[in-house]
Amino acid sequence: MDAGFPANSELTIDADGVPHLKKQPAGNLPVGLAAFETEIHARMPERHLLDILKYSACWTRYTRHFGPPSGADPKLARAEQRYILTVFGYGCNLGPGQTARHAPGIATAETLRRINAQHIDTPKLEAATTDLINGYARFSLPRLWGPGRAAIADGTHVPLRENNLIGAQHIRYGGYGGIAYHHIADSYIALFTSFIPCGVWEAIHILDGLMKNRSAIQPDTLHADTQGQSEPVFGLCRLLGIKLMPRMRNWDDVIFYRPDKSARYSHIEALFTREIDWRLIATHWQDMMQVVLSIQAGLVLPSMLLRKLGSHNRKSRLCLAFRELGRVERTLFLLLYVSDPQIRRTIRAETTKIESFNDFLDWITFGGPIIKSGDPVEQEKQLKYASLVANGIMLSNVADLTEVLSSMATDGYPVTAELAASTSPYMRKNIRRFGKYDLDMGDLPDPLDPRPLPFDLPL
Repeated sequence: MDAGFPANSELTIDADGVPHLKKQPAGNLPVGLAAFETEIHARMPERHLLDILKYSACWTRYTRHFGPPSGADPKLARAEQRYILTVFGYGCNLGPGQTARHAPGIATAETLRRINAQHIDTPKLEAATTDLINGYARFSLPRLWGPGRAAIADGTHVPLRENNLIGAQHIRYGGYGGIAYHHIADSYIALFTSFIPCGVWEAIHILDGLMKNRSAIQPDTLHADTQGQSEPVFGLCRLLGIKLMPRMRNWDDVIFYRPDKSARYSHIEALFTREIDWRLIATHWQDMMQVVLSIQAGLVLPSMLLRKLGSHNRKSRLCLAFRELGRVERTLFLLLYVSDPQIRRTIRAETTKIESFNDFLDWITFGGPIIKSGDPVEQEKQLKYASLVANGIMLSNVADLTEVLSSMATDGYPVTAELAASTSPYMRKNIRRFGKYDLDMGDLPDPLDPRPLPFDLPL
């Protein structure tokens, strides 16, 4: 980087040693994109959300994971139909009562509650989500949006009713509730969802989603925002073989570490203010590798370790060693970040995808934003239901988009990889969430009859 600094027209370092990067211009949209999108929307078939969940269940058989704890066949009439309705009701946050009222003849509210409590738990929802991811990965179209080698993690505020075990007032979001922490692939599909309390530094949970992901999509690069990074996280990611590439706010305030006191640079000397303690890393190298092997074997979650590493425990030399390794990795990342404009464009583009995913989930949970249950287990299940519905919609959209693009090419419409890459599976104009209402003007009420009451009104 030092040798290339004179040619880097986007980076400057002021007299105080603070680096500054010029804002990158927005990328140009492909020629003919507006007409291309209009044609796609005109050809996309209209689907009802319940039909989408039904088709997804037919393609992937994700409902096979649901059933009683004994593992026996459910003694339940029309089991698959009622499982799909349960996913719809809880995933869209309608709740069992409203779902049963608007789908009479399929299941009562008590039946839906019993299915949720006895037939569907968190591991079963995760297994069902994995089936949808694997079905999605079979298509070629998602590889235009991302090769599946990167994941994006981000948290979003979820309102809760007050006085429950996990809820709190969140300073950053300015509301009472918890945090829905999502991992999505660079091809848009949701990989993992968890529910964490307010006040927790999100980076503590950033690796759990990748460790628990059992799908065919296995990313080795991880994007996040400022909350998704810290020195210990950089160190642990390096040992796990994961490349952490966050979008950091106020990155210019972060300390740059030189390899040793004797290292000097012609152009970027002002960036470095401290040195790396290599002896600390070498002394505890075997201990750090033992921790990493335990994580890879599934004996401990990364969040358990990072919670201790993030507590600034100065008495633990192992914690200090992970932090020191993280300083090395974060410095290398920042040097790459300020010297390569393509890296910055990639990070910005990837982290924007999860913002679109959060907006997509808001559209799916049309029953209301508030999670009504006070049980932490049910709260996390609620989020996993919503991710399951989202993945079902994405699978259906990709199947329909693939068919539409093929028909457009057959009809002689110009279809290119650049234009197709500008689409996304978050399309929703072709989806009906609320059913189809019939307005029969032949069924009219009797005329108004303001007749007197059969008793005297009080004075």
